[in-house]
Amino acid sequence: MSSPQMLNSLPATSGAYTNGMQIPKTVKVGHLNHYFGEGELRKQALYHNNLEVRRGEIVIMTGPSGSGKTTLLTLVGTLRTVQEGSLKVLGHELNGATNDAIVRLRQELGFIFQAHNLFESLTAYQNVNMAAELQGMNRKLADERITYLLTRLGLGHRIHYKPKSLSGGQKQRVAIARGLVHQPKLVLADEPTAALDEQSGREVVTLFQELARNEGCTIIMVTHDNRVLDVADRIVNMVDGRIRSDVAVHETSVICEFLRRYPLFADLQTSTLTEVADKMMVEEAQPEDLVIRQGDPGELFYLIRSGRVDVVVEENGEKRKVAELGEGQYFGEAALLRDEPRNATIVARTKCLFYTLGKVDFKQVLDRSKSFDAEVRAVLASRT
Repeated sequence: MSSPQMLNSLPATSGAYTNGMQIPKTVKVGHLNHYFGEGELRKQALYHNNLEVRRGEIVIMTGPSGSGKTTLLTLVGTLRTVQEGSLKVLGHELNGATNDAIVRLRQELGFIFQAHNLFESLTAYQNVNMAAELQGMNRKLADERITYLLTRLGLGHRIHYKPKSLSGGQKQRVAIARGLVHQPKLVLADEPTAALDEQSGREVVTLFQELARNEGCTIIMVTHDNRVLDVADRIVNMVDGRIRSDVAVHETSVICEFLRRYPLFADLQTSTLTEVADKMMVEEAQPEDLVIRQGDPGELFYLIRSGRVDVVVEENGEKRKVAELGEGQYFGEAALLRDEPRNATIVARTKCLFYTLGKVDFKQVLDRSKSFDAEVRAVLASRT
């Protein structure tokens, strides 16, 4: 079997592959540290962070102020120098990258910041057009793109207004159009909806979804705006310079729905189910792989995401198949609950993908709900 993975590195069933082709990674962060200051004043801001973001994903970064979100975002955007660890953006390693390489890479990036920083002497159109000219865009294509974006963002009637005639939210939408005009492969947005009302904020994130879907644009967005969390493919939470959780939203929903099907988990609240899903790891098995062996200590609870397994019991030196399990079914809970060795062998019939939960986390779930514990024991009793 393969080694465990976090939910952010899921294989085929999570959308990591399309028509047999693996979707490339736009960003890959490995053991990334970062510091501010020097000497006695040197302070660590990021601690051994790991993250992978695939093409076309919308990733929302959350966490309290000062948790390192913007620091990580600016490192990805080449606005800070990588000090320790690996950071690959669009296939280019930034640790040790030359200035020329960074300049070329920035042409593929789009930046949207809280401060709109518009030129007061230029109209909305001209502010966006300046970015198009810096990118060397074709004049006709640039005009079409600028007009489309400003109109799409609700500024069609103010395309030729200067910033002094625009509200704060309208200025922010001009800045968003400026960051998107050159069709970047990666958009880095720091609180892009903070100055926008609900309708305008929704227009912005809907546009992000369209860019991700239609242009393969990857978007990493730092936000405290809970109104836009629903557009995320993944939500990354940072605390004290560390990525505390990295949750694939769709896969979390899949896990919760699987768990809800059974009396074992049906009594748990959605919040508890989500916590369980967040702690699960991913393992793969090939046909004929031994998943667990009868008599071994029980360390993991298994939920089958895809594939089928055989349950084999050995008694008096003879082996017999007692069950076949498939997608959405689970195994391995008996040994965890009873603190006994495995009572059966599990063999993969087909290529399988499992979600697994460790013994400690499994028992913490039991402690959360007395009715859950009772249901577990009832299910176990029915299996003996």
